Amino acid sequence: MQEPKTTVKPRVTVARIAAPKPHEVLANHLRENILRGEFAEGVALPSERELVGQSGLSRGAVRSALRTLAVEGLVQTSHGRFGGSVVTLPGNESMATAINRFVQGRKLPLRTLQETREALEPFLARLAADRRSEDDLRELQALHSQLAASADNFQEFALLNIRWHNAVAKASGNELLSAVLYSVSHGLQVATTVEEYDTMETRRQVIHIHAKINEAIVARNPDQAERRMHQHLGATHSRLLNIGTDGIPLSDEVPPVKVPAARKTRRTAT
Repeated sequence: MQEPKTTVKPRVTVARIAAPKPHEVLANHLRENILRGEFAEGVALPSERELVGQSGLSRGAVRSALRTLAVEGLVQTSHGRFGGSVVTLPGNESMATAINRFVQGRKLPLRTLQETREALEPFLARLAADRRSEDDLRELQALHSQLAASADNFQEFALLNIRWHNAVAKASGNELLSAVLYSVSHGLQVATTVEEYDTMETRRQVIHIHAKINEAIVARNPDQAERRMHQHLGATHSRLLNIGTDGIPLSDEVPPVKVPAARKTRRTAT
């Protein structure tokens, strides 16, 4: 007599589920609302106590969520009796922090920063010549005048130099590229602080080529602005590769420019 067949039922399995942590859920919720514009910049978020009541999470989870958003540059939290968390939007500093961590963590050489700058700035100068506003022109001219007047004060000269380059980027109207340049230019300024690079001849040439780039931007001549910025940065790159020499120009034609005598300093300009 044949025995009846037994049917083997398939075993049901469930894949392992990774449940997000409570503070991550709250951080994601707040982040999405901020980035979608539902929580506008400058708006105060509910207090910690209110967030605990509204979300049903612990105070520790709420604090962790706010700390996460603060690191991302999406909220600014102050403590004390009148403290609280206010919505902010990422700015240049947020980008600079992220890029500088990447550069330092990867131990990237100065050459990499300079190559990045050379790739960005000529194109930004081109866009600036095409898109600049009257306010942009006033800012560029004011910074150039301050730069020329500060030739005998290296620390002030170096800061104004960076501000001028970033003003050109701002005039391009491309916020993303401008933020990247902001991060790279400050890294270069820190990396090139050696006495041998701080010469009056260098500053004299910087003043001249900046004036020529300004002229191209005023004239709405994108080709000329791009070419002059490329020339300026290419010569700067050569100088960085030959620290200790003073004969490398930052422009191909440098007429006499009267500037005050330099004081002995330990910093440099780029």
